[in-house]
Amino acid sequence: MALIVPFKAIRPAKDKVAHVVSRSYQRYTRRELNSVLSYNPFSFLHIINPGYKYHKNVKGQERFRLVHNRYLEFLEDNVFLKDAKDSFYLYQVESAHFDCCGLFCSTSVAEYRSNVIKKHENTLQRREELFANYLDTVKFNAEPVLMTYEDNETIAAILKREKKKAPEYFFTTTDKITHRLWVISDKATVKAIQAGFGDIKSLYIADGHHRSASSSLLAENSAKNNPNHSGKEPYNFFMSYLIPDSEIRIFEFNRMVKGLNGLSKEAFLIRLDAFYRIENQGDVLYKPTKKHHFSMYLDGEFYSLYLRKKVYKFSDALSQLDTQILFKTVLEPILGIHDLRKDKRIQYGHGKHNVIKMKDEIDKGRFTVGFGLVPISIEEIKAIADAGLVMPPKSTYIEPKLRSGLTIYEL
Repeated sequence: MALIVPFKAIRPAKDKVAHVVSRSYQRYTRRELNSVLSYNPFSFLHIINPGYKYHKNVKGQERFRLVHNRYLEFLEDNVFLKDAKDSFYLYQVESAHFDCCGLFCSTSVAEYRSNVIKKHENTLQRREELFANYLDTVKFNAEPVLMTYEDNETIAAILKREKKKAPEYFFTTTDKITHRLWVISDKATVKAIQAGFGDIKSLYIADGHHRSASSSLLAENSAKNNPNHSGKEPYNFFMSYLIPDSEIRIFEFNRMVKGLNGLSKEAFLIRLDAFYRIENQGDVLYKPTKKHHFSMYLDGEFYSLYLRKKVYKFSDALSQLDTQILFKTVLEPILGIHDLRKDKRIQYGHGKHNVIKMKDEIDKGRFTVGFGLVPISIEEIKAIADAGLVMPPKSTYIEPKLRSGLTIYEL
């Protein structure tokens, strides 16, 4: 069963919420970031960029301490308020192309360790330790782990009923996304939701593998340093946002590679022929349409690549993944890319117009060849996680991308 726990969130004051919440720091251009910091004193970006106040670029432990100080200032100024009751928080995001509704809650570090909460990506120990240290210093978690669960009629019915009530927050951000949030603090409703999740066997991490791993490390370190450790302390849980499988959106990452590993164009195509039936599609923008089918852009032309299944062995869920197939048949044996995380010859792209962007990058000579894939399905992600396997890096680009500062979990 999946254990989910309500918590007393720290939330923006109702009249300031639209000004407080921010996208992920990495999704701002430098110009956008400077503009927000200059003209919006309520933005959560002031907390995670604490050096701006002193016109100084701060790093490491000094930055962590200042993040904590900026957070305290937002509390002192009543920009943030703490809820009086343990609650779940129903949150809906809606745009022209996307709509989903899920639940903010706290989830158990113990269930992460016991694999009730399942992962499909490896994490880097250095990043785990860095973020665990960050959490221990700032004493709050403002970025939830995104997880999915199998569609459940009981849970869906409860949440549908709650959505009929007036939301606590209802606002639209400048990217034309509408946000609604309902606070669920009624004890009977909270227990009903928990009972519904009691029938869910597993939760699957969609985005936030390092955040969940870091929370587990923080809990381990905190327990060692707490002689009165009971297992109920806030550090034994971490904030998550749970949505049903049917509401997650998964997009593909394209691959772009510099050079052909010393091969001529003709020699490269001949090597490819061992694993693929190749068809030249000319200069018309071309995208693959099904599994085990890839597009390639090389020397001003698009190609379709159809996997020769008789010469490729499917042995497990990972071997059937298109990103793994491309790695094992092209990137590693032909182009000599053995480490997808560290090799500087390969880069990844995603987005609505990614095929055009990939073509432009190659036409400008920044890369030599590009590969397009179809998106991986949630069923494939779950099969990988259930088998205890790990996907190649940049296999999925997942939405929703959640705002920071909407609900905060204090440690």
